[in-house]
Amino acid sequence: MSQVLTVSCKLEASQSQAAKLDATMEAFGQALNWVNQNTPEKIVNAVKLQSLCYYEIRARFGLSSNLAQQVCRRVAGSRKVAKQKKRPVKEFKSGFVTYDARIFSFRQKDWTVSLTTVEGRERFELAIGNYQRGMLAGSNPKSATLVQRKDGSYYIQICVEKKPPKQQDTDKVIGVDLGRTDIAHTSEGDNWNGQQLNKVRDHYSRLRAVLQRKASKGTRSSRRRCRELLQRLSGKERRFQAWVNHRISKAIVSRAKATNSAIALEDLTGIRERVNQQPRSKAERRRTNSWAFYQLRQFLEYKARVAGVSLILVPPAYTSQTCHKCLHIHPDPAQSYRSGKSFKCGHCGWEGDADLNGANVIALLGAVVNQPRGSGLFCSLVEQSRLRATESPLRTA
Repeated sequence: MSQVLTVSCKLEASQSQAAKLDATMEAFGQALNWVNQNTPEKIVNAVKLQSLCYYEIRARFGLSSNLAQQVCRRVAGSRKVAKQKKRPVKEFKSGFVTYDARIFSFRQKDWTVSLTTVEGRERFELAIGNYQRGMLAGSNPKSATLVQRKDGSYYIQICVEKKPPKQQDTDKVIGVDLGRTDIAHTSEGDNWNGQQLNKVRDHYSRLRAVLQRKASKGTRSSRRRCRELLQRLSGKERRFQAWVNHRISKAIVSRAKATNSAIALEDLTGIRERVNQQPRSKAERRRTNSWAFYQLRQFLEYKARVAGVSLILVPPAYTSQTCHKCLHIHPDPAQSYRSGKSFKCGHCGWEGDADLNGANVIALLGAVVNQPRGSGLFCSLVEQSRLRATESPLRTA
């Protein structure tokens, strides 16, 4: 099965070409909002939207046939996502245009792309480096998105289909324990501490609180300015989270590939809803809910697939309470061998970092899934006693 990757490439546009791109993005954005406001919200089918307003889009905004169809597809797709999240599509921002193979083409011999604008077809040179050239070489992309960044530069985000390499067969597994104190801790001892990250997130939280108070009072201009700052602040925190998650996922996947290992993660689907049912302070609830753990899992999944590394999801039950040495759990359900960041087993006596212990338990579970040979998990102390009993003279007699 192929994998779709996005390659972001900067466009070299002359002054006249830039004017055509601006006009195209402006018309495309206006058409999106017009279709969204003038058609029933319940229509989420692109063909139905096209039958309702195709000719009106072309007449009002001067878009080509295929760009008008792209408008209908974009509105329909956004409405489907909004329907799943049970919220309406309020407004589309300008500054982008979606393309398919009929109105976009890539040519490798001179590293250029051809795009349809409101004033006809234009060819643009790509200002790219070796990474982008390597990703685009030998490909035949069928879709792309034109975007304009805040500095005024133009980028084309090209979707490339790549067949991922065959996943390597291995018995070795690196367990990864995700958390808030340590964002990620591996069974090999690598960890990414969340203390500095919490400081940054708390800083953003304090700023939001101040701006929200100011946005609720004051003059109209000051309220508008505070809302603009809140929007910018949200984007900065989101980009910061993505940057950290990219660094962590890249390091973990690189280590797994270098050691010919698979990666094991806890399947934390629905963990936020379950944890929120527990009584906690407002600050603890915010800190837990604000970090994008699912995004980190997504980054690990696609980077592992590109690198040919297997990624295994294991059930999270008791991974933080089980000793990785003897696989023993505290007999009293109301108690645990774990206390904060420390873990001390009352059965075999192992003592150390609780997240390291959890990562090792995850690695053991991942090894069972990766190379199934029966259960594979048993208490080593019990097994030693069983072996001694087997070798006893009374037993053999």
